Amino acid sequence: MPWIDKNDCTGCGICIEECPVDCIAMEENVAEIDMKGCIRCALCHDICPVDAVKHDSEKEEYWIEENVNWAKYSIDASAKYYGREEERLNCLNRMIGHFKREKRIAEATVERLLKIKEEIE
Repeated sequence: MPWIDKNDCTGCGICIEECPVDCIAMEENVAEIDMKGCIRCALCHDICPVDAVKHDSEKEEYWIEENVNWAKYSIDASAKYYGREEERLNCLNRMIGHFKREKRIAEATVERLLKIKEEIE
């Protein structure tokens, strides 16, 4: 999925004019992509004169760190809320279960999309 690096975007508006599904708008002089409507055509990647439009792979470490920080917060909050240190491990196990479920959902989604691809080809 594309995303726009707000530090690189100059607000030129070229991506807004060229987006075939009108999913890019200007927010505080920086382009912003509406991901729900984005069709991942990559046109914005190709036309941005300052390479402000990035690929989602460039944010993977950020998302991992966000997930880990959320888990750490939840672990600490669980121990504090329940008043028992053993809740740290219980919460950690719940968080691991959550991300395993997310992984299963992602893998099953990819499998279904690959079937659709076979039908199209």
